[in-house]
Amino acid sequence: MVGCDGKRLRLLVFLMVLAGIAGTFGCLSARAQVPRFAGNPRGPLTNGEQTAVFAGGCFWGVDAVFKHVKGVTRVVSGYAGGSATAAHYETVSTGATGHAESVEVKFDSSKVSYADLLRVFFSVAHDPTELNRQGPDEGSQYRSAIFYASEDQKQTALEYIAQLNEAGAFKAPIVTQVVPLKEFYPAEAYHQHFLARHPNYPYIVYNDLPKLRELQKQFPAMYKP
Repeated sequence: MVGCDGKRLRLLVFLMVLAGIAGTFGCLSARAQVPRFAGNPRGPLTNGEQTAVFAGGCFWGVDAVFKHVKGVTRVVSGYAGGSATAAHYETVSTGATGHAESVEVKFDSSKVSYADLLRVFFSVAHDPTELNRQGPDEGSQYRSAIFYASEDQKQTALEYIAQLNEAGAFKAPIVTQVVPLKEFYPAEAYHQHFLARHPNYPYIVYNDLPKLRELQKQFPAMYKP
């Protein structure tokens, strides 16, 4: 099985897991919550299921974070930004396809807003200041991106990024791309629900389980087991 392994850290992480200390910290450093979106809410006049697509490094951890957010009804790991013919893990891994490892998030807008999902995305799902990398994973396929499905999503994302940069929410500028969603392609079956099926996998223990702990810590009212 091939996955988002962070090859340079595999041996180190494995030894840390054996030593029983990997769970005490991870590549995602704990940080304070980012502020709520201060702009006016945007969206359809009626509530119902909507779709958001985010890219923030290896899709395993981003997928798991959003699966634990109340109001989210379905999350699928996949690829966005490239063509259908290139939407295969081995090809995307070359970094030359235009694709980013992404997640498609279906959510009930009566229970969680798009702005709330953005807040989770920026707070705990990934580090939005890393350019073409995330933790141990490098390449444009691991870039930070918001693939908007509507003009409302585009404007909300752009305003929120401007708000966070102005507030100095991070030590470095946000590099997250805000680009139109042309198509989302689900990833191979072995990538789906990866954290739930492999909670003891070293990469998951070191890089992704800390994200879930931060989600529960920072957003207890939004967290679902």
